[in-house]
Amino acid sequence: MTVQCDTATSNPEGTFQTKAPSPAKAGAREWLGLALLALPTVLLGLDLTLLHLALPALAADLRPTSTEALWIMDAYGFMIAGFLITMGTLGDRIGRRKLLMIGAAAFAVASVCAAFSTSPAMLIAARAALGVAGATLMPSTLALISNLFADPGQRALGFGVWATMFALGMAMGPVVGGALLEHFWWGAAFLLAVPIVGLLLVLAPVVLPEYRAPDSGRIDLLSVALSLAAMLPVIYGIKQIAKYGFVPAAIAAILIGVCFAVLFVRRQRRLSDPLLDMSLFGNRAFSAALIVLLFGLIAVGGTMLLVTQYLQLVAGFSPLVAGLWMGPPALAMVAAGVGAPLIARRIRPGFVVAGALALSVVGYLMLTQLGNDKAAVALVVAGFSLAYLGLGTIAALGTGLVVGAAPPEKAGSASAMSETVQDLGVSLGIAILGSLATAIYRRQMFDRVPDNLADDTREAVSDSLWAASAVSSDLPTGLIEQAQIAFIAGFNSAAVFSAVSVTVLVVLAAVALRHVGTIGQSDERS
Repeated sequence: MTVQCDTATSNPEGTFQTKAPSPAKAGAREWLGLALLALPTVLLGLDLTLLHLALPALAADLRPTSTEALWIMDAYGFMIAGFLITMGTLGDRIGRRKLLMIGAAAFAVASVCAAFSTSPAMLIAARAALGVAGATLMPSTLALISNLFADPGQRALGFGVWATMFALGMAMGPVVGGALLEHFWWGAAFLLAVPIVGLLLVLAPVVLPEYRAPDSGRIDLLSVALSLAAMLPVIYGIKQIAKYGFVPAAIAAILIGVCFAVLFVRRQRRLSDPLLDMSLFGNRAFSAALIVLLFGLIAVGGTMLLVTQYLQLVAGFSPLVAGLWMGPPALAMVAAGVGAPLIARRIRPGFVVAGALALSVVGYLMLTQLGNDKAAVALVVAGFSLAYLGLGTIAALGTGLVVGAAPPEKAGSASAMSETVQDLGVSLGIAILGSLATAIYRRQMFDRVPDNLADDTREAVSDSLWAASAVSSDLPTGLIEQAQIAFIAGFNSAAVFSAVSVTVLVVLAAVALRHVGTIGQSDERS
């Protein structure tokens, strides 16, 4: 047996400091555990985007209003964002593996309910239940990676694989959804969760470690209630503003949420064992990484929705072909998610993130030039590939920076914050950029809809391109083409918003994260 001894080194002042032994390297079981964790991670990403291409078929079946359609898309991500802080802390207390298995079982049950929904309200409720279940899975998968890999380099690669799998799930959602729509009804997409969850429940006790934070106390239920009362009204208010403007109900919801947020923060500072450790925000790398993740995902989340709609409703591709066009962006994301942690071993992560986001800005600027011609498909795919390149990078390195900035016993809470901003970012992107594009579409179509159309047809054409496409057989010649041009105008405006916001993130990453050391070395912070 080999025994490792600590070595002593001399510092400039002449005193000696003990150098800790290198962390143990992960073995086959740990990498197998990472592979198993990739299954629910891909599944969660799939559920964020699975309905994008299925929305027209779903609309024809369930007949949701435009507001119901947005809630069907958004309820999942919003409920995840609302419950992640609670669930991340709960995992630290009852056991991360146990929470993962409980959440997986609940996810499968909610997926079956979503698959066989018979009304928009039932599907919205099922999607909300999926979000609550997903909130138990996401911090558990990230925090368990911290338990599996003690070596900083391997842990960073593990985070990169995790981010790649999540992003790959988001990117492949339209592909999978499109393929299933070719042969089955829209609800079949949800049933993918059942075999994946079954495999996870069988193998998790064998290959995954259990971790429970030492000396963890009971969860403060008042803090849980305050966190939900803070998150959900703010999310709702932002969604309403994006859709209807600064209406009184939206402003009131945001003010209510902010009041509860203040009460939540004050209570956390007083508790000896808080639901969310506010001291984490004293770390500059932690806070900056969260901001980059949030606004980076707002940009790419909304753009993702518009790209998938463009490929199907403007370019005229079938769901399967439209999904396959998402392949190059998915490959760009995979390359960034795996490659960024490797590059960050030699170049500081802040500069790697800034460089990748700068390429994303180029991609968003390309999307601002989108027109209504065949060459535009190549422009869309190329621009979105650059956007996804930035997404893979910030997801891989941003998550590592956030979780790595926290002490091991707070990894669940830190990972919950990372997941909160990522899922909130995607959901807000869908709501804000989708609503921005819709608002411009409606303004352009206001005077173009003939008065002699039936009321329900006029309402559909005035509402959105996907609604107009559902009644295209009832429209006069040329009107659907005008609707496509109006959609593209909205798409261009959303791309401008993304380009500007991500440009700000480039500067933030380069400045605020410049002191973070390369992966595998000690961090330097001024």
